[in-house]
Amino acid sequence: MKTTDMHKIKLIGPFTQLLTMDGLMVKGPLSDGQLEVIRDAGILVEGDIVLAVGAFRELRSLTPELEQVEGEYTVLPGLVDGHTHICWAGSRAADYGMRLSGYSYLDIATRGGGIWSTVTHTRQATADTLAALTSRRANLQLGRGITTIEVKSGYGLDVAHELKMLTAIREGAGSTRADLIPTCLAAHIKPKDFSGSNQDYLEYLVRELLPGVRSQGLASRVDIYIDEGAFTPGEARYYLSEAAKLGFNLAVHAEQFSRGGVQVAVELGAWSADHLEAATHEEISILAASGVCPVALPGASLGLGAGFAPARKILDAGASLAIASDWNPGSAPMGNLLMQASIIGVYEKLTMAETLAAVTFRAAQALHLNDRGILRPGMLADFIAFPCRDYQEILYNQGGIMPEKVWKRGKAVIT
Repeated sequence: MKTTDMHKIKLIGPFTQLLTMDGLMVKGPLSDGQLEVIRDAGILVEGDIVLAVGAFRELRSLTPELEQVEGEYTVLPGLVDGHTHICWAGSRAADYGMRLSGYSYLDIATRGGGIWSTVTHTRQATADTLAALTSRRANLQLGRGITTIEVKSGYGLDVAHELKMLTAIREGAGSTRADLIPTCLAAHIKPKDFSGSNQDYLEYLVRELLPGVRSQGLASRVDIYIDEGAFTPGEARYYLSEAAKLGFNLAVHAEQFSRGGVQVAVELGAWSADHLEAATHEEISILAASGVCPVALPGASLGLGAGFAPARKILDAGASLAIASDWNPGSAPMGNLLMQASIIGVYEKLTMAETLAAVTFRAAQALHLNDRGILRPGMLADFIAFPCRDYQEILYNQGGIMPEKVWKRGKAVIT
């Protein structure tokens, strides 16, 4: 370590317990015994980067700068939520009431609810309003320990309103310390006011929207919803292939209610296939043999009263697994990633190591963010502190214990 750099370095701690999430495989099962746990720990930070982690007493001699932490805390890397729809206006509480009365997701859509209801309200909102709503929700997530948040468009469904949404996401990012990762989901559904076919709509997006998104730097990722009432696998192949030609990275809503999306995701090299509640042994095997990251969305299962993605089978087959909140106004209104991860962990018999990996470094890998999700030298200094002595308390309490302190890029943002 260069002495000339010492004035830029600070030690944060001490922490009762620290989980680095280092040294773990990106794919396949994990046991709790594989977790690296450091007791009486400190984190040495230089700017926004982790310089070292280890015993607090040993690190104390390396710098005079100390950010003292009082109390007993367990530290994890900042959580990563790799699939959200937090840019929206309006409410779908009426949809939820209908669902509790026995109407299906598709029934509600045909009765004027569903995605189109949110599209109507989002189109009516100004870009400033959407930016404020997005940053407000992002800051709520930040307080829950989520330091990186993927955010989709998809409630505009025409060129002007999709650009407005993506601009609002960019503007909203300026009012939160969380990192927002924008994704263009203009291929959410075909809008009711578009007169052509699904194929016509996708060609319209390729011709009129995607070049502008790219040239304005509004998003580098494109997603499509493959399912009944949305787009077919064949339509998605065309759209994603054209998006890839324009330089976009790909993600897919796959196997929520019907099959076919996983095959498209693997064929076209998507970064992730998200949902997977309807995935069978065939899809799981395909995913395990690919570089596509499976992303489970337990919030949608809880919101719809449906089964969870087969997370245990996915891991046992040798695939990776990320868990995301899917926070949206319709099917997943909860937005509490830690609670959702705790619950799917119980039902799918996931180890604590597998669940924590799914919301830290494996979630980061689903977004191809290789600089976060692990506390080791050279990684972003994103970390969170829970008021407990043992990491097992975190998932055991199923969201009942939330982080009290959050550091983003080496700076305390929630104290």
